[in-house]
Amino acid sequence: MADEERPGAERFLPEARDLQSLRAAAADCRGCELYRDATQVVFSTGHARTALVLVGEQPGDREDVEGAPFVGPAGRILDQALRDAGIDRDEVYLTNAVKHFRFRRQGKRRIHEKPAVGNIVACHPWLEAELDAVQPEVVVCLGATAGRSVLGRTTRIQQERGRLQKSPEGRAVLVTTHPSALLRLKDDPGWDAAYDAFVSDLEAAAKAAKAARSANGAETGADR
Repeated sequence: MADEERPGAERFLPEARDLQSLRAAAADCRGCELYRDATQVVFSTGHARTALVLVGEQPGDREDVEGAPFVGPAGRILDQALRDAGIDRDEVYLTNAVKHFRFRRQGKRRIHEKPAVGNIVACHPWLEAELDAVQPEVVVCLGATAGRSVLGRTTRIQQERGRLQKSPEGRAVLVTTHPSALLRLKDDPGWDAAYDAFVSDLEAAAKAAKAARSANGAETGADR
């Protein structure tokens, strides 16, 4: 892929970096080639001042049509896992590392394709701007693509999952599996264990985010 096909999103970011301005500007992003075939940019949903941000890979077919993240089959698994972890979906911020759907056509169907590293890098300025605007205590990376974007390196999910680490920007990060991986295990004997591990990771992230927000609030009060 030629560099001119992926100039990066930086030039499309607005001067104002609040979420409303970012969302409006992202609709016109031409930072990589994916905008050509996708229906629309899929930006984010959720609480703008949350302690917990969840980052996925990219929109799927359903998300591309509806314009919102995690509204397809993987989103339904995520919803259930959030409930089981005691997390209100409306109280977290949901976004993706890549904002356009990458796919190949197979007849009338659109088959998901993993974003290339070039897509992840091109789209990264949007994610960084979102995280700067939200200022979460913990960022949860759902899968390897999100890990690559947030941590800036290849992420080995099974070796790294469930523990807090730092991003290059100093953010607290916890990586776990993407709910789409659980979809592929639906009829597998290992489904229950995999799902329970996913819920446990979400619980750990929520607990860490709550503790950090409480501590930061106390520090802010002490400075007054």
